[in-house]
Amino acid sequence: MAGFRSLARQVRDPGNDLALRRYSLRKCLERFAPYGHRATWDHLCVRHGIGPEDRAPDPARLVAALDELEAARAVWLGYEAEFAARRKREKHAGLRIPGSFDDWHRRTWGGFGVAWCDDPSVHPEQALAEVLGRIIAALRTVPGAGCPVCGGRALVWQRDLAHDPWCGPVCTGCGILVPQPVLTAEALVRAKSVRRGALASVA
Repeated sequence: MAGFRSLARQVRDPGNDLALRRYSLRKCLERFAPYGHRATWDHLCVRHGIGPEDRAPDPARLVAALDELEAARAVWLGYEAEFAARRKREKHAGLRIPGSFDDWHRRTWGGFGVAWCDDPSVHPEQALAEVLGRIIAALRTVPGAGCPVCGGRALVWQRDLAHDPWCGPVCTGCGILVPQPVLTAEALVRAKSVRRGALASVA
């Protein structure tokens, strides 16, 4: 099975036909898709002017979309390296079992669904690397009252999500499932108090 870098080379190879290059970009999303496969694909198509069903898109647009995906992956891999180094230090100090704060990271290992968007058509407008950078920065600071990506405070507790965790606070502004560790207890209580259909009425 081809890895991310091998698939990226196929996307960039001008000797490959456009259908293969597009297919290879879609396969990259099986290795790294911050919003989930469908939402990340929709995001890249919107930002780079690619028709979602276009089998022979402009190769320059494909490469631009890949560049954005690779930049975000570099941000995530840097975070994972820092996380692994911290866990190594903690184990050396005798802390063998990760704390509850690390539950979010355990569910997003590899970068899939880091900023899960349950509705594939609702996702942040910013570049993927910027979104991940904001989430990582929020994880390093004290919890806040709103979404670390768009700053919105309109959070709705959604159940039956199509990704683990299966429920959590969803931002009605940018559509991401906000990592619970970045929110205060009060913000989580407010999100749980909002009626379930609120997100659909805002979208």
